[in-house]
Amino acid sequence: MNNGFGTLITAMVTPMQDDFSVDYDGAAQLAEYLIENGSDGLVVAGTTGESPTLTDEEKVKLFATVVDAVGGKAPVIAGTGSNDTVHTIELTKQAEKVGVDGVMLVAPYYSKPSQAGMLKHFETVVENTRLPVMIYNIPGRTGVNITADTMVAISKLRNVAAVKEASGSLDQVGEIISRVGRDFKVYSGDDSLTLPILSIGGDGIVSVASHIVGPRMRAMIDAYNNGRTKDAADLHRELLPLFKALFITSNPVPLKKALGMMGLPSGPVRLPLTVASEEEVAKIKQVMQSLNLV
Repeated sequence: MNNGFGTLITAMVTPMQDDFSVDYDGAAQLAEYLIENGSDGLVVAGTTGESPTLTDEEKVKLFATVVDAVGGKAPVIAGTGSNDTVHTIELTKQAEKVGVDGVMLVAPYYSKPSQAGMLKHFETVVENTRLPVMIYNIPGRTGVNITADTMVAISKLRNVAAVKEASGSLDQVGEIISRVGRDFKVYSGDDSLTLPILSIGGDGIVSVASHIVGPRMRAMIDAYNNGRTKDAADLHRELLPLFKALFITSNPVPLKKALGMMGLPSGPVRLPLTVASEEEVAKIKQVMQSLNLV
């Protein structure tokens, strides 16, 4: 379980057909492409995968599809978290049956539980699975922040292996790193904080940008880990405009547009997300051209 997820994990989009149905063949193709282009592992049906608008049936079929496509070559982490503890347990059990390597559990959104409530939620889910668990802290989407104190307590639960930290606070991330056990992995949840978080002792990134610049993300992480910090910093600065462009509007709207420009499986986003504006598309295209991606 320890470091079984790698250093560059891609939070995969869910490719769609023009009628908004899930493109499972496209998902298999994209999963293989990502593993061939620097990703150590994949998160399926996370935020970037439009999890709020996927049914449980679609999620489980996606998990199975990606496991079939890359299983054995790279760990597949299933996004099974929700704001309903019982539902989370049920979906986690279904994911376990189709052979995923781990699950990612987001902090319960919308409900705004207390810190004690979040600890109890994760504890209850963890008791009901044998799979390694990655916790996902993203206060900008959930409305709640898992504090460092709570994260340290969660890290001690059986089979909790990692956290994807997207609080945007280097202070919080640094405190977590300094207080958890050495085997517990701390991943950046923001592409633009990959290098800063590595520099304070983090373990890697759960990335959006790696869909389109996987080899360069891989090179940046490897350069840093091999002591070539200036090379890593050069790559970080080169990629910063892309990191920003991919969040010019709600993720994964810009990413799906960028993937389409590269001829990779993507398709439309489901409502309530909607297509990028002409201005946003122009900005995405400009950044892609500057990096010789299109």
